[in-house]
Order: sequence, then structure tokens, then C-alpha cells
Amino acid sequence: MNQIAQFVKTERKKAGLTQEDFSIRSGLGLRFVRELEQGKETCRMDKVNHALSMFGCTLGVVRMPREEEMEK
Repeated sequence: MNQIAQFVKTERKKAGLTQEDFSIRSGLGLRFVRELEQGKETCRMDKVNHALSMFGCTLGVVRMPREEEMEK
């Protein structure tokens, strides 16, 4: 499971929300919430940001280590 999927699922559960509750409160479709939490690789960034905003977060750029850095 990817980090975003795990984060949303964990935070949703901490808030005591079912997927359906989260869908209703966020205004996102239940299908989208389910797919997001399952780690679907192709999700609209605006909808992902909308889901993350429910927990005070947003998508951001994170620099990945280069291959030569990973080999060290």
C-alpha cells in the first residue's frame, strides 16, 4: 500500500469515520475513497488533495535519492 493510501486510511480510522462517513463529509465519492485507500495508482491529484485537506495536509514534492546515493 502506498504512503498516501495508508495515511488516509489511518487518519480516517483515528477520526472514527467509516469510508462512507468520510465520503459524505468530504464530498468525495465512496468509490474514490475506496480506490484511494487501496492504493490505486491513477487518482486525480485535486481529489487526493481534497481528501488530504480533511486532515490538514496536501500533496508535496519530495526529492528522491539518486541511484548512486542509494548504492552507498
